[in-house]
Amino acid sequence: MSRAPASTPAAPVPEAGTAGVEPLSGYTVAVTAARRAEELSALLRRKGAEVVCAPALRIVPLSDDRRLMDVSRELAHRPPDVVVATTGIGFRGWVEACETWGLAEPLLAGMRGSRLLARGPKAKGAIRAAGLTEEWSPPSESSAEVLDHLLATGVAGLRIAVQLHGEPLPDFCATLRLAGADVVEVPVYRWTTPDDVAPLDRLIDAVLTGQVDAVTFTSAPAAAGLLQRSRANGTEERLVGALRGEVLAMCVGPVTARPLMIRGIPTVWPARARIGALVKRLADELPDASPSLPVAGHLVRLRGHAVLVDEELRPVSPAPMRVLRELARRPGEVRDRADLLASLGGDADAHAVETAVARLRSALGDPRIIQTVVKRGYRLALDPGAC
Repeated sequence: MSRAPASTPAAPVPEAGTAGVEPLSGYTVAVTAARRAEELSALLRRKGAEVVCAPALRIVPLSDDRRLMDVSRELAHRPPDVVVATTGIGFRGWVEACETWGLAEPLLAGMRGSRLLARGPKAKGAIRAAGLTEEWSPPSESSAEVLDHLLATGVAGLRIAVQLHGEPLPDFCATLRLAGADVVEVPVYRWTTPDDVAPLDRLIDAVLTGQVDAVTFTSAPAAAGLLQRSRANGTEERLVGALRGEVLAMCVGPVTARPLMIRGIPTVWPARARIGALVKRLADELPDASPSLPVAGHLVRLRGHAVLVDEELRPVSPAPMRVLRELARRPGEVRDRADLLASLGGDADAHAVETAVARLRSALGDPRIIQTVVKRGYRLALDPGAC
C-alpha cells in the first residue's frame, strides 16, 4: 500500500465511478481506542466501514493514588510558576481528585497566579471549566511546540508543573530540567494492559490474516499497547511486517504515531488531531491506494473484502480476493496456477485455484473479467491500450 508523507496531509480526491457507494464500503478498520471507541466506530460505520474494535489499553484513574495527592498538596502549598495542561480529561481528573481530598480550592487558588499553558483545545477547555485562563496554546497541539515556547521565554529558576497524559514525558521534562527549571510531574492517570486481552488478540490475528485494511490509533499508549501485546503473544515481528506492508496505520496525530515510527512503520495522520479528521483522512487514503483498472469493458477497483465493478460494490470472499489481488499485481499478464496457488496458503489443494476463480467470476458478475489462458493460467482481461 502506498502512503502519502505523514507530515503532508493529502487533499481529498473524488473517487471516480463510486456514486452511491460510501468511501469506506468494502474495507475493515480496526479501532484500538479505550476512550471514545464507540464514537470513532460510529463515524467509521457511517462512512461504510466494517469495524473490529478492541482496546489496546486500559485507563486507570489515580484518584486514590498517594503520589498524586502528595504532589497536589505540595502544589497547593507552594504554587508553581507555570502549569502545563496536556489533556482535557487529565486536567479535569486532577481537579476532581483534589475535590475528594479537599485540595481543589487551594490548588486552583494557587494556579490563578501561575502561567497556564494548554497543549490543545481540550486542555484549554478544561482549564476554563475550572475557572482559570490559559496564557497560551500552540496551534499544532504539539508537546514539542509547548516545549519550544517555554524555552524561548526562559525557564531557568522557574517551578513548572507538568500534567502527564497517561505515560511519562521524559524528554519534555528532562529538557526543562537541563534548562534550569524545577519540574513537578503530575501523574493523573496511567495506562495498563486491558483486563481481558482476548479481544485484542483477536484483533491482532485479524490483522495478521489479512482481514483488516487499516488500524486506527488515537493515543501513543494505544500504539505502544498493541505492540506490547503482540510481543507478549509472540506475533510482534509479523504484526510489524503487516503494518509496514498492506495494512495502513492511521493515527490521530504525530505524537500518537511515535511508537510506530520508532519501529519503522509508515504512518498517516490528518492535519488536525481530531477523530473526525482522522476518519475523513482515512476515507481519502484507503480508496486512493488502489488504482482503477479498465478490464473487459468495466472499471474495476479492489477494496478490502469487496470489488467496485463500475458503480456497484460486490462482496468477495477471502480466497477469491487473494487470487484477484495476485492477478491485479501485474494486470494483463498471465499468472500460472502455481503462483496463484501460493497466494492461497500452504493448506490449499491442487483444485483450489480453479474453485477460487469460479467463485471470483460469479462474485464479479462478468466471467470475462478473469480470462483463462489455456495451459498457462489466468489473467485480468485488461482493455486494449490500458497501461
